[in-house]
Amino acid sequence: MMRSDFLIDGPKRGGLTLILAHGAGAAMDSPFMNVIAEGVAASKIRVARFEFPYMARRRTEGKRPGPDRAPVLLQTWHDAVEAWGGGDKVVVGGKSMGGRIASMIADEAGVRGVVCLGYPFHPPGKPDKLRTAHLEKLKTPTLVLQGARDPFGTREEVPGYGLSRKIRLHWLEDGDHSLKPRKKSGFTLEQHLDDAVAQIVTFVEKVGG
Repeated sequence: MMRSDFLIDGPKRGGLTLILAHGAGAAMDSPFMNVIAEGVAASKIRVARFEFPYMARRRTEGKRPGPDRAPVLLQTWHDAVEAWGGGDKVVVGGKSMGGRIASMIADEAGVRGVVCLGYPFHPPGKPDKLRTAHLEKLKTPTLVLQGARDPFGTREEVPGYGLSRKIRLHWLEDGDHSLKPRKKSGFTLEQHLDDAVAQIVTFVEKVGG
């Protein structure tokens, strides 16, 4: 993977790079990813987005293949880290699946930190099928930004998972898997995305210091 494969916001040279991957269903330039990347980049942090092979094929083949198998997803993340100079030069993360896979390679790759936007702790409606085993022993500083009513892991469920102390959870009131609250909550999606961006900027500056 070369740097030309990435969508880049923010400074072109120098400093730490925040690498972000998309979720299972939407591309790296979805409205959600655009807001997060551009918002973080506004604080002079370089953000580099990439796509997993299956998503890249959707652009060229006009079909909608499902996500690649785990070995491909993991290797693609390793390749992305190397493209930006190795673990010491980057913070990794992403939306849902993108953030999950980032957290799975974080310790091995030696990255500075992990940012997960809506972590898929379990499939919706299947709370017994947890995806948390590696999170119990994670050694890399990690920020999880989670909607309080996310069907992939709610505020009532997640505290009981026995997660590593390196993981900090930041809850967005009444947010769903994309952090969107209901109108009756008194919050807006724009507010939550602004909050998420601010949390990410503070986190990246801390682990990159």
